Amino acid sequence: MDNSLQARLLPVRKLIDSLDEQILALLNQRAQAAQEVGKIKQDFDVDGAAVLKPEREAMVVRRLQELNKGPFTDEAIDAVWTQIISTCRGLESVLTVAYLGPQGSFSEQAAFEHFGHAVTRLRCDSFDEVFRAVEAGQANVGMVPVENSTEGAVNRTLDLLLNSPLKVLGERSIKIHHNLMTQSGTLEGVTRVMAHPQALAQCQSWLTQHYPKLVRDAASSNGEAARIASLDPTVAAIAGSTAAQAWDLQVVASGIQDDPQNRTRFLAVGAIETLPSGSDKTSIILAVPNRAGAVYDMLAPLAANKVSMTRLESRPARTGQWEYYFYVDLQGHRNEPSVAQALAELKKQVAFFKVLGSYPSQ
Repeated sequence: MDNSLQARLLPVRKLIDSLDEQILALLNQRAQAAQEVGKIKQDFDVDGAAVLKPEREAMVVRRLQELNKGPFTDEAIDAVWTQIISTCRGLESVLTVAYLGPQGSFSEQAAFEHFGHAVTRLRCDSFDEVFRAVEAGQANVGMVPVENSTEGAVNRTLDLLLNSPLKVLGERSIKIHHNLMTQSGTLEGVTRVMAHPQALAQCQSWLTQHYPKLVRDAASSNGEAARIASLDPTVAAIAGSTAAQAWDLQVVASGIQDDPQNRTRFLAVGAIETLPSGSDKTSIILAVPNRAGAVYDMLAPLAANKVSMTRLESRPARTGQWEYYFYVDLQGHRNEPSVAQALAELKKQVAFFKVLGSYPSQ
């Protein structure tokens, strides 16, 4: 290396080393403070499940983002402090997170982005298994997809939310970049492509244009498709880059999703009630009598109490009478006076009413 370049870099590198030492010392101080919180909770006989405080964690990140003056980005603050919080939380009690596996799935990515990496991973074969694991206490929380910007609602998740006692305690929206991958990095000898049905749908135009002769087979998850492709040279998988790394596959083509802005929204589910964080959503399920104007009347309490609706999704009730459940997301926490009043009025006039939970909005 040129001596003049080395001379200029040396003091800056020494400064970085010094700053890293200060950051390390502060991180250990923070970890000790987290341990002290755990001791205080033990003194007050607080349940271990209370280690996770979604509203507090959201408030910590938002406060730092408001104080941030750059060049560190708000997205970087979210990523870094999520991991710091995860590690400190783990000093009290390690969180077990259930999600659709195997390794390399987008559900796994969402779980890590939301809860950090300092967790115990419970990979499940289906969304049903995720809910069962949390309901049975095998996991503290679960992470499931609920809607995609291209393909819409994930219907199985909606059905499970309807019948499960679990509550929604958080959300995470992630960008979905699909890649076509094989053992060799080529399509020589490949006869079929595998992915989760949602992923196949999100890439259908690209596949039709470039590889129309490939047979398309559904897998339980993109991670499972990658696992199968790692064992079978005749199979190509559609999955994220983490799946390629996890299963030692080579990317044939990247970014093959039809919509370049493709995103999937995931919900964190568990047994805890989340307190207000200052910027929240409330998710509910409603059903109305089968009569003229029923849906209009259903929405009237929201308008009267100035509560904004951010999402409305319908799902057949499977009664054979053309009845529907409506999945509604509202701005605000159920404990806020305007939201509480709107919910009270709604409950009086609808045929079915269920609050899925209030949680920090992303």
